[in-house]
Amino acid sequence: MNKRIRIIGAGALIALWGILTLSAWFSPHKELSVSERRPLQKMPELSLQTLQSGSFMDKFEDYTLDQFPLRDSFRTAKSLFAYNVLQQKDNNGIYIAQGYAAKLEYPLNPTSVSYALKRFDAIYTKYLADSGSKVYMTVIPDKGYYLAQDNGYPAMDYAAMLQKITAGMPWAQYVDITGTLDIGDYYRTDTHWRQEKLVDTANALCREMTLPEILDTDYTPTLATQQFYGVYYGQAALPMDPEELYILESPLLANCRVYNYETKTYQTIYDLQKLKGADPYEVYLSGSQALLTIENPNAKTDRELIVFRDSFGSALAPLLAQNYRAVTLVDTRYIASDLLGQYLTFRGQDVLFAYSTLILNNSISLK
Repeated sequence: MNKRIRIIGAGALIALWGILTLSAWFSPHKELSVSERRPLQKMPELSLQTLQSGSFMDKFEDYTLDQFPLRDSFRTAKSLFAYNVLQQKDNNGIYIAQGYAAKLEYPLNPTSVSYALKRFDAIYTKYLADSGSKVYMTVIPDKGYYLAQDNGYPAMDYAAMLQKITAGMPWAQYVDITGTLDIGDYYRTDTHWRQEKLVDTANALCREMTLPEILDTDYTPTLATQQFYGVYYGQAALPMDPEELYILESPLLANCRVYNYETKTYQTIYDLQKLKGADPYEVYLSGSQALLTIENPNAKTDRELIVFRDSFGSALAPLLAQNYRAVTLVDTRYIASDLLGQYLTFRGQDVLFAYSTLILNNSISLK
């Protein structure tokens, strides 16, 4: 009887392995992992040269792992086992605390912060020192600022980062926004903050920049999607519920238009088509764009603002646009700062450097 059971078990295992192998070879190969938001490995080129160098087998292993049948299901099973059985506190560098997924951002990388400061100082020296501009800077905390230490996870030394940033930018007025935020102002499954929670944060900046304050009643929160899964959902590979994503609408914003310097076309504040893409957060100003200008014909002042920013700025900028006839957003991850003079004239605009701790601690992408 035991021998029969062993034979049946072995046969079932061989059959399962055969089915998975056939499925791997004959199923349509996927180009993109939606959950991880990354391209999947393609079948490597088979040639005498790639075989001799060993590159074929290296890439083939990555290819088979990426194209394995039921890959996401196996990833979820592995993550659940790691959390619930092995009692690991994180998976793939992602941890869950208070119902929020966050990335372990530890320790502080002083070299990275110094590199960011070098890039910012180059911008100031070349474009701003003699422009007559009033320059401000703020640091956008990642979720770990509100989650890590209180839940027993290692946290970077945020105080040391802020001290290094303020000391390295003596030509900019620092605006502290950490007290205007809490963990509830961020998405549970994503890196970013929620736009409908940013009025207090925007007003902290407005007060420092001597601008009229923004009222909650100026905007109407509009549900854009009920099925938002953030980037940490895929990276953690754990079952988490989708979230609601809102955009703040107003007659003033409806009359604004956004010029894209790369495409040389105008677009709207909110790109609703992005809600159908891999990252619905790109609904704000069409996501990662090198150079944009929001034009506001009904601004409360005649002032202009230039924001050097990362992706967090996409949700914040529409609120600041209420007070400026033009808000230009510059993302130097996608355009070299040396090229800005070809597109912009620096002539006394307000200037804001607004970067997240995630970018400052991993600043190699800044140009």
